[in-house]
Amino acid sequence: MTITLLFSAFILDLILGDPYTWPHPVKVIGNYISFFQKHLIKPLFSIKMNYFMGGILWLSTVIISYVFTWLILFIAFRINNYLGYAVFIYLAYTTLATKSLAKEGKKIAEILETGTIEEARQQVAMIVGRDTSQLTKEEITKATVETIAENTSDGVIAPMIYLFIGGPPLAMAYKAVNTLDSMVGYLTPKYKEIGYVSAKMDDLWNLIPARISFLLLCLSSLLLNMNPKNTFKIGIRDRKNHKSPNGGYLEAPSSGALGIQLGGSHSYHGVEIYKPTIGDSLKVADSRDILKMNSLLYCSSCLGLILFSIILFMIQ
Repeated sequence: MTITLLFSAFILDLILGDPYTWPHPVKVIGNYISFFQKHLIKPLFSIKMNYFMGGILWLSTVIISYVFTWLILFIAFRINNYLGYAVFIYLAYTTLATKSLAKEGKKIAEILETGTIEEARQQVAMIVGRDTSQLTKEEITKATVETIAENTSDGVIAPMIYLFIGGPPLAMAYKAVNTLDSMVGYLTPKYKEIGYVSAKMDDLWNLIPARISFLLLCLSSLLLNMNPKNTFKIGIRDRKNHKSPNGGYLEAPSSGALGIQLGGSHSYHGVEIYKPTIGDSLKVADSRDILKMNSLLYCSSCLGLILFSIILFMIQ
């Protein structure tokens, strides 16, 4: 039954994505994080106090996300099993982001082909944290590919793993971890202390999912006939060429499959952050590479679902 429910949630994600006007738990999580920062963190706090409050922010966000999701499921199943199944599927679906991620990538690819550079910069700014005001078309393409590659794990494979381990409550706790990192997990002066715990815990929670995603991306490149030999070679060679202990495991095989070079320094919140280069520049990156990255995303997601379902079936 659990496998059936999770398959249903995955299919729902492929059909619906994340409509902007629909209520979404991640929006609630983001609102809580913003509220905490605004009302419970004061400018006059000492450095140690900022580290401490950053830890409280992380702990409270994750615990609240888990407990509320568990309570909603508990109440739904107490009322009626079918209602419980429906709520389970919906909550599980909201933790996955396959279609929405691919959709945002496709939008950018289309604008690069038919729109202006300013429109492309504005669109890519919606999915990346770096300054996009001066990016070229090739840099916009690379930024989009990097985001889709990293979110193959963060937005799909990782929450899928936590869904199979602990259902929607654990997957929602993971979404809280990921949302915290995206909102406060920066090395800039504003977030250095407040976001320290969030950044480190995000690294920890993604450690295994990123490495599983590495294998899924390599296998996907084989199934899609996207230079699997180079995918694995670059993946192994450059997997550690990243500030994050996990990011390189997603970007390296992706760059190998596409034959483009990723990484390099970028501006985040007005601060220049150095990032090592990943991959070999076998060609100039263009909008078609975004669509190819989408194919890798979809294939890896389907392979992950099948793999985790087999494992769960075998151990039940």
